[in-house]
Amino acid sequence: MYDYSEFDDAYVRGRVEQFRAQVERRLDGSLTEEEFRPLRLMNGLYLQLHAYMLRVAIPYGTLNSGQMRQLAHIAERWDKGYGHFTTRQNIQYNWPKLRDVPDILEALADVGMHAIQTSGNTVRNVTADHFAGASADEVADPRPYAELLRQWSTDHPEFQFLPRKFKIGVTGAPNDRAVIRSHDIGLEVRRDGAGALGFRVFVGGGLGRTPMVAQELAAFIPERDLLPYVEAILSVYNLLGRRDNKYKARIKIAVHEHGIDTIRALVDEAFAERRALFSGADQALLADIRAQFKRPDLSPRDIAPFVAARDADPVFRAWADTNLAAHADAGHAIVTISLKPQGATPGDATAAQMRVMADLAARYGHDELRISHEQNVILPHVHRADLPAVHAALKQAGLATANVGLVSDIIACPGMDYCALATARSIPIAQEIATRFEELKLEHEVGPLKIKISGCINACGHHHVGHIGILGLDRAGVENYQVTLGGDGSETTVIGQRAGPGFSADEIVPAVERLVLAYLDLREGADETFLQVFRRLGVQPFKDALYPEQAQRRRDAA
Repeated sequence: MYDYSEFDDAYVRGRVEQFRAQVERRLDGSLTEEEFRPLRLMNGLYLQLHAYMLRVAIPYGTLNSGQMRQLAHIAERWDKGYGHFTTRQNIQYNWPKLRDVPDILEALADVGMHAIQTSGNTVRNVTADHFAGASADEVADPRPYAELLRQWSTDHPEFQFLPRKFKIGVTGAPNDRAVIRSHDIGLEVRRDGAGALGFRVFVGGGLGRTPMVAQELAAFIPERDLLPYVEAILSVYNLLGRRDNKYKARIKIAVHEHGIDTIRALVDEAFAERRALFSGADQALLADIRAQFKRPDLSPRDIAPFVAARDADPVFRAWADTNLAAHADAGHAIVTISLKPQGATPGDATAAQMRVMADLAARYGHDELRISHEQNVILPHVHRADLPAVHAALKQAGLATANVGLVSDIIACPGMDYCALATARSIPIAQEIATRFEELKLEHEVGPLKIKISGCINACGHHHVGHIGILGLDRAGVENYQVTLGGDGSETTVIGQRAGPGFSADEIVPAVERLVLAYLDLREGADETFLQVFRRLGVQPFKDALYPEQAQRRRDAA
């Protein structure tokens, strides 16, 4: 993984001292909250419902054991002993005191981390496939490109005051685990007919108030053209993006209003001008970055301990069946550590749990961890012989829930428990759904099913691309939960269909239960997933399950 250079370190520490002075001026009253707001947002500091919230960047979701231990230390010393991992592969601290934030940022700088551009109308944390550098289906590791984009975009003078925030996602595999078509720019690493690396480029994706799936802007851009082409897209957006209405300011609206062909023509024109300004220094930098992302030495060993544990221990076998993914090396596995034990807050990890994960990465995982947009933690390179020991340590720490990809592996935003923008609670609904299906003992029978919950229309919980999406809204002071069906955040991205009227907080969990039970009745064999049934039969059978009284009236009328 990438290690900070002397320049990187000096730059970040300079920003910390600059912000320390700004905080002092706010505390002594020299700056009003209105004056301080843009300064704190440039450093990832938000004002939530009850306290400040600090959002820390974990670029493309990659960190090492030392960095994870430092995140644990920060949680204990300056927060309430836990952190919240987000759908942007960041970590948020919900309770820091303003006077302590510069010290937190300095502690982050000590391990090559920061909170720069985790807010504001600029290029946010560049995200990537959480299995990057390890997965069996990978064309190339996308993280060197993500790091190149991070360095290029950090304090880029032209793009610090865009019409709206801007998000870039990169995947190195045809199986999209980075939801790139829900990003302002989505990049898929691929090879041309001659085997040269490049990118399929998507533009104009985004969820929120007006959800849209990104459209293909270019089928193939050579690797050497990545930065000038992305810069051309940003320059076009910077001029076309609306600044008169923040709800219409994202690039997806510009693509919608002008059309993809017009956007493509403008980008091509800007690219022709900007390409000539790139001397090749970016490619030299990319070569230096790529050298730091070499796959670790994966020495062959006997996997007999794994086979023996799988055959002898049904608890271990269940965990292995759900929480392991295929590695490019058959003797290794990718381990997903679920941060979704039934009844807990999705994405939360205590300081003690962070240290356990750090220790496992150091001992068994070549000192690498990843954060997924699904709010889980990944050990990307674990030898199969070590998996029983890893599982035992996770079990002792309350981190061995065998539910990755299942009903209780729910994505949920902080909702009205923390967020000043939220209009309904997300966390309690996620907890109640997970607890209910644990009581029913149906999770493993149901199989792959992605439930995603947002506490407001900004869609931080990605509900639009959930197989079952739940959107919490305020209806005359009462929480109301709308359901969308058939969404998909993979390489076949589609926005879910709204099912109909919303449900109260007391009604939403039984409604989800009816949906899942209907799916079990409708499927043709245990291998047919919820999403496959929905695509085969359409929305109506699921609407009948959600609204049984309406279904009965329709049958009576027929």
